Amino acid sequence: MSESLVLGSEPRAALVWALLLVNMTGGAAVLAVALARLPARRMLGPGVAYQLWLAPLIVALATLFVGLVPADSERGSLVAAAAASLPQLALFAPLWAMGVLAMAARAAFAQARFMAEARAGRAGPAVVGLISPRILLPADDGTYSADERELIRAHEREHVAHKDTRATALCVLIQCLCWFNPLAHLAAHLMRLDQELARDAAVIMSRPGARALYARTLLKSQLAIAPLPFGCYWPARGRHPLEARIALLKRPGRSPSRGAEALRPPVAAIRP
Repeated sequence: MSESLVLGSEPRAALVWALLLVNMTGGAAVLAVALARLPARRMLGPGVAYQLWLAPLIVALATLFVGLVPADSERGSLVAAAAASLPQLALFAPLWAMGVLAMAARAAFAQARFMAEARAGRAGPAVVGLISPRILLPADDGTYSADERELIRAHEREHVAHKDTRATALCVLIQCLCWFNPLAHLAAHLMRLDQELARDAAVIMSRPGARALYARTLLKSQLAIAPLPFGCYWPARGRHPLEARIALLKRPGRSPSRGAEALRPPVAAIRP
């Protein structure tokens, strides 16, 4: 290793070390939540199962704090000490940065494609917008009855009330930063499914007599023609998520989460 390569490489090596630490501990938390979410859903409700996904984020942030805070004035932080002992890790920093940019570009392209479909009336139901969320509904072509469309709006209002678009945006950010970690992508998939189940449960709790109609409405849903990274999409992508949502409707009613908020109207509504 030449002196010029090692010189000034410690900050980049420290970045790589920090990423590795966060992904190891956060990945372990993801596995724990993936195992706990089904029992939690059965015993405590879908809302609690969804809230479990805060654990990997908390664990990752705690690990980052511990790794960056200096242990003493001589040794410095754990990350700095590791970077000084193995500065060659700096070589991986540019590769990581290119991966982040590629993932961010992919998400931006998918979002733009979805919004183009929405403007043409071919996408939705969905909620988009981080600061002022709004509901998107597809053109009314007779697919859904008036009662079915009202159930869809109730579901989307739950997303708006709980600011779920911000949670999904944070999820995309984590996927971009941790693009090399398959557990980050697994967590994103399961988290979004649990989010939908929690909102389904909240709607049914407020409309216990609408279970059958709600199930029929779900079965009418088309699979998403384009992914929606920064938002919440009504139809589940793939067979298993839809089966999970239908199966949940067959079970006796349970509060979606402790202290669930009442439904609030959306900030804005768009009906292409």
